[in-house]
Amino acid sequence: MATPIKKWSKLKVRAIVYFLFSKGTKPSEIHKQIAETYGEGAFSRSIVYQWCTWFGEGRTSLGDEPKSDRPKTSTNEENTTCVDKLIRCDRRMKIREIALKLEIPKSTVHEIVHDTLGYRKVSARWVPKMLTEDHKLQRVEISQRLLQRYQQDNGDEDTTHIGVGPGGYFQANNNLFDNLITGYETWVHLNTPETKRDSMTWKHPSSPVTKKFKVQRSAAKMMAAVFWDAKGVILLDILPLGQCINAARYCSTPDRLKEAIRPKRPGLLRRGVVLQHDNATPHSANLTQQWLQRYGWEILPHPAHSPDLAPSDFHLFGPLKRHLGGMAFETEDDLISELRN
Repeated sequence: MATPIKKWSKLKVRAIVYFLFSKGTKPSEIHKQIAETYGEGAFSRSIVYQWCTWFGEGRTSLGDEPKSDRPKTSTNEENTTCVDKLIRCDRRMKIREIALKLEIPKSTVHEIVHDTLGYRKVSARWVPKMLTEDHKLQRVEISQRLLQRYQQDNGDEDTTHIGVGPGGYFQANNNLFDNLITGYETWVHLNTPETKRDSMTWKHPSSPVTKKFKVQRSAAKMMAAVFWDAKGVILLDILPLGQCINAARYCSTPDRLKEAIRPKRPGLLRRGVVLQHDNATPHSANLTQQWLQRYGWEILPHPAHSPDLAPSDFHLFGPLKRHLGGMAFETEDDLISELRN
C-alpha cells in the first residue's frame, strides 16, 4: 500500500472530488480513494458527500463562498438600539417576543437587555389609592409646611406663623419633637405567621433544604391604638376582640392619653401637646375635632391617602409585627400581656 500524501490543499482535493463525481463515481468510493491517497484526516465522509451534493446541484466553483458582512455576534449597536426601542415602547415585552421580532437568539437578547442596557424586570409597586393632582399638591404643601416648622423650631429660619392647621396658625414652639405625640391604630392577631423573609437562615450548599408551611393569620384579632413619642410608648389602648374604633370610641381616648402623659412626660401638658395622626374617619370626624379642641392641643395636618407619611407604619408597627411573627396566643389576655411587655 502506497504511503499517503501528507501535503495537500482543500482546492486540490475538491478538484479530485469534482473529477471523480463527474465520471460517475459514487461518493462512498470517492471518499475511499481520497482516504487511501491523502489519509483518513483529509476529507471526512460527510464533507465528501456535501461536495458531491453541491456538484450535483450545478456548482462548479471549488473555492469557499464569500462570507456575509453580518458580524459573528448579533450583539451589535444596531440590535442594541432596536431592543432598547422595543422595550421603551412596551415595558412588559418578554425576551422571547423581542427575539422573535428581531430574529436574533434569545441568549443574545438576554445579554443586550441585562448586560448592555442594564434593564431589570420588576413588578409594579402596589399603592392603596391613585392620587389625583390635588392630592399630590396637598402632599407637597403639607410636607413643606412641616419642613418649615422644623426649621423654625431649630433656628434655621426666622419665621413665624408658618402653615395653617385646624383652628389657626401653627403654634410657636422651639421643641417640636419634645412635644410631638403620634397616634395610630393597627390590628393584632392571636396567631401571626412568621414572614418568609424573617424565616430566612444561613446555610452551606450541602445543608439540607429548609421547608416552611403556609399558615394563615387567625380570624380572631384585636385593634390596638398606640400613642408614642421620641422617648417611647405613652399609651396602649386595646379594644375588645373583634371591635374596631369609631369617632365616639376615639373621643374617649384623649382622656386616657392625658392621664398617661402626666406621670410619663411631666411638663408636657403645660408646654402644649402636638398631636399627629392621619385623617382616617375616626380622627377627622367633626365629633372628634370638637372634642380635641377642649384640650387645646395642636393637630398637625396630614395629607389624604398618604399612609407612607405615617411614622407609625415604619418605626412602630413594622418591628411590632416582626416581633409577633410566629407567635400564637390562646387567649386575649395572653396577647395583651405580650403587647404591654
